[in-house]
Amino acid sequence: MIGLPSLRGRKAVPHRTAGELDAMAAAGALVAKALLAVRQAAQPGVSTLDLDVIAESVIRDGGGIPSFLGYHGFPGSICSSVNDRVVHGIPSATEVLAAGDLVSIDCGAILDDWHGDSAVTFGVGPLIPADEALSEATRSAMEAGIAAMVPGNRLSDVSHAIEVGTHAAEARHDRKYGIVEGYGGHAIGRSMHMDPFLPNEGSPGRGPHLVAGSVLAIEPMLTLGTTKTIVLEDEWTVVTADGTRAAHWEHTVAATDDGPRILTL
Repeated sequence: MIGLPSLRGRKAVPHRTAGELDAMAAAGALVAKALLAVRQAAQPGVSTLDLDVIAESVIRDGGGIPSFLGYHGFPGSICSSVNDRVVHGIPSATEVLAAGDLVSIDCGAILDDWHGDSAVTFGVGPLIPADEALSEATRSAMEAGIAAMVPGNRLSDVSHAIEVGTHAAEARHDRKYGIVEGYGGHAIGRSMHMDPFLPNEGSPGRGPHLVAGSVLAIEPMLTLGTTKTIVLEDEWTVVTADGTRAAHWEHTVAATDDGPRILTL
């Protein structure tokens, strides 16, 4: 689940011990298992509420608690965002998947008081080339941000890496993508959303430093058009302002002396 900007800052991004990172990785593995089950179940005729039930079952069967369920009143265990939905889509029995849909699923779990948070984008069956490229671009932008998760870097170095990764995808695909404004990643630990907020673009060399054990949820959101969004009347679902499709990828990642460690695998 995405974070929102905060005015508060820190000299160092919050960091964890090796044992705490292992505990976070256990929570993250449960999230990954839930996302895999959801992806396998996402077929034409299946509702997003069906997917939510599957995710909650996997998390609870693994001894965890869904992070999103009840969070500020959110009614689901996943955010299910289809086509022009960017993030925070509410699972619904009336939202039935169809062939060619572009689906983003964001999922979080708490295990032994530690949070994991991850998101994937996939197609219901084959995607048209533009949608496939959009998902690939978003994932590669996330991977560029992950590569910047090394001790000594600063927060905006990760933001800048995500932006550079987006532009590299634009060059590969010979088209422009919209970097969604106002939404981004966040620190995470015993709470799901912690300071600092992580923008998905920006100049390098600014903000708190990464140290060994610093953890961030890295989550770019790209669109086929605008950077602008609208929140629907349910006060949760974020859609593109121009109706173009969107993609969302996320991993929870630790900076370590041995390089970036993805905690949601």
